[in-house]
Amino acid sequence: MKLEVLKKYAKLAVVKGSNVQKGQLLVISAPVEAYEFTRLCVEEAYNAGAGEVIVDYNDSLLTRLKYKNVEKERLGLVPNYFVEKRKYYVDEKACFLHIVSEVPGNLKGIDSDKIQTAQIAYMKAIKPYRYYTMSSIGQWSIVAYPNLVWAKKVFPELSDEEAYDKLFEAILFASRIDENDPIKNWDQHNSEIAKHTKLMNDYNFKSLHFTNELKTDLTVDLAINHIWEGGMDKTPSKVEFNANMPTEEVFSMPKRDSVNGIVYASKPLSYQGNLIEDFYLKFENGKVVDYDAKEGKDSLTNLLNTDEGSRYLGEVALISYDSPISNLNLLFYNTLFDENASCHLALGAAYPSNLKGGVDLNEEELVEHGANVSMNHCDFMFGSREMKIVGTTFDNKEVVLFEHGNFVV
Repeated sequence: MKLEVLKKYAKLAVVKGSNVQKGQLLVISAPVEAYEFTRLCVEEAYNAGAGEVIVDYNDSLLTRLKYKNVEKERLGLVPNYFVEKRKYYVDEKACFLHIVSEVPGNLKGIDSDKIQTAQIAYMKAIKPYRYYTMSSIGQWSIVAYPNLVWAKKVFPELSDEEAYDKLFEAILFASRIDENDPIKNWDQHNSEIAKHTKLMNDYNFKSLHFTNELKTDLTVDLAINHIWEGGMDKTPSKVEFNANMPTEEVFSMPKRDSVNGIVYASKPLSYQGNLIEDFYLKFENGKVVDYDAKEGKDSLTNLLNTDEGSRYLGEVALISYDSPISNLNLLFYNTLFDENASCHLALGAAYPSNLKGGVDLNEEELVEHGANVSMNHCDFMFGSREMKIVGTTFDNKEVVLFEHGNFVV
């Protein structure tokens, strides 16, 4: 990839994604494969006035070796220094940039109990500090970088070099990086998303009913005083940032105990290093009471059994089927991209900012107001070409929002 294009991408990630402020600490997590891009992000952060940049590298191969060789009991131990580091970042009011590079099926064949033990221990350890990003107290952003294994999964018919280049092109296209100024592209894109969030907030729906050709038939009640968001977000001090790059969604908060029906996933879900494929979830009074998957059922079971809140929804997101990412007609095997090609739901925690005054409420108060609380937040895709969505207002008026997979209002 040409250096000038990588510089554009790095500047976009730092300036429009995390939007590091002068004197602020930026923490970058990145895969070792992305070291060149990471260096450019560090340079752009200092150009923007960052006080300091800390980089935490990760390696998918080392992760697999760890799960394969370390005993389960030891995987359940989280070192104090790890938690103290997270506390330090929050105390310093840092912002975060996560560079992700999915390796689909990286943990295939690994004992699922080991993975579950380690992930629950990790989530419990950092729980006191999750509010910082879940409530958008500080800026955070996620961008992607290709790797060869991922590229060959998406483009198995191409040579290694061709597949890698093709995936990189798709990532850049989805992230709105072209011959124009990507930052201006995102300003315009955020304005377009804001139109749909305003429309949804003006309607103030009581519930949404989803049906499609995959036999999804699901009614999702929305929390009273819910808020629809999308695109650009803001911290309490009004610092703007884009949490997901790319993003096409407008999203809000389901009412925890008022989701009923069945939903069929339209795309595979990558979870715990495994792919969950062709799965469904049946809800009664908000809770998943039945489920199955043709592939990866053990991983789906682990997801649902993480904690009580993992069987309830925390997010409902709307995306037109006719969107830039969807029109690429690619299965990315990566939630950051696949969720932005399709309407999706999230099992687990709700975002407090999706509720009026929610960022000022504790967990018990959030639950009282209809929000879901969990250590998890896992998106899965269920949108399709023939998705129909009918919204019902609090005065029982029905409004058709989607026909044939797209917004019609």
